[in-house]
Amino acid sequence: MKSFLKNVKAWFDKQALVVKIFIIGALALGLFFGGKTFFGGKKVTTQYQTDTVTNGTLVVSLSESGVVSTANNAIISTQATGVVSKLYVKDGDAVKSGDKIAEIDLDMVGKQTAAQALSSYQSAKNNLDSAQANMYSLQSTMFSNWDTFMKIAQNGTYQNEDGTPNNINRSLPEFHIANDNWLAAEAKYKIQQNVVNQSQTALNSAWLSYQQASSTVYAPISGTVSGLSLQVGSVISSNNTSTTNNTQSATKIANVKTEAPPSITVNISEIDIPKVKIGNRASITLDAFPDKTFTGRVISIDTNGTTTSGVTTYPTVILLDTDPTTILPNMAASTNIITATKSDILIVPSSAVTTQNGTTVVQVMKNGVPQYTQVVTGISSDTQTEIISGVKEGDIVVTGTVSTATAATTGTSVFSTFGGARNAGAARLGR
Repeated sequence: MKSFLKNVKAWFDKQALVVKIFIIGALALGLFFGGKTFFGGKKVTTQYQTDTVTNGTLVVSLSESGVVSTANNAIISTQATGVVSKLYVKDGDAVKSGDKIAEIDLDMVGKQTAAQALSSYQSAKNNLDSAQANMYSLQSTMFSNWDTFMKIAQNGTYQNEDGTPNNINRSLPEFHIANDNWLAAEAKYKIQQNVVNQSQTALNSAWLSYQQASSTVYAPISGTVSGLSLQVGSVISSNNTSTTNNTQSATKIANVKTEAPPSITVNISEIDIPKVKIGNRASITLDAFPDKTFTGRVISIDTNGTTTSGVTTYPTVILLDTDPTTILPNMAASTNIITATKSDILIVPSSAVTTQNGTTVVQVMKNGVPQYTQVVTGISSDTQTEIISGVKEGDIVVTGTVSTATAATTGTSVFSTFGGARNAGAARLGR
């Protein structure tokens, strides 16, 4: 009996080993065939996304953000303090440089500031008058020395009978002294002319400073007044920038906008700046007017750049073609700078172009099957690429793939054979 039981146990161990081997084989077959899985009945298929090679125009642009600059605006300011007594203009009025804007009834600080500015102006004017007087005196000396020199140079000692110079006698000290006196006087006169010019510049500066501190406010440039918030009776208070020398800073009271079109300033990275050139066209949209598109051109590139936190950018100015009155300084703007344009070229989506082993290729559909084709590319934008050679107009190229899993239509569960093996074993055991 013990021998019988030992044989039965050995038979079951052998059957278990057979089942394990069968399961491992079934898993290997499932992994090998891939498209079918015995444990779920799924089949993976690949679909190709395609597009057509077209002939057209490719525009390459660079997208940047910026702001409307204040280049066509000037500030109307004053150092005067006191109460506004009269206004000569209002918002929207056209003015010329030097036109009166307002009158201010000066307070004590304002009067002191104006008096100091007037004193500086008067001192500058005295310096100019003195410089001019010295210039006249030096001019007289120069002419006198010149006359003395000419009399010596033209007498018989230093000039031959035919009017030619007597170079031998002209080496004598008397001749050189007269010549040097004339040249020195001429040099002093020319120096004094520069002193007069500098004194005139100082006088102009002193006058402008006096205008800033005087009771009358003037327009700095010609244009249209904007942002004038003062009214008769408004108070302009003292705003000292230094407690040691009682320096009075200027107070802004309005703006003057010129007729120049507004401009947009953008900061371009060091990677993109080589692509941008003076004269490049650009399209501009403003956050304030999202439904409108404006046009302009690049007029300035600051090639020195600015570095902030280790990042270098290059301020670039785009001038608008028109002057919409609705565009105001410091509005946020988005720009597309056109860096390249080519017409009558073959174009494919950029997603169709790939690289294999250092070679640029695309997949071209031939009889429903994609085939890799080597190509030569040209310029490219964010979405499109120029193809110089390798494909022709009308070719279908692969731009992407989509994999889907579907229920398998064939295949039998591997476990259907396990039951038969168990039944067969049971039948043999029954014998």
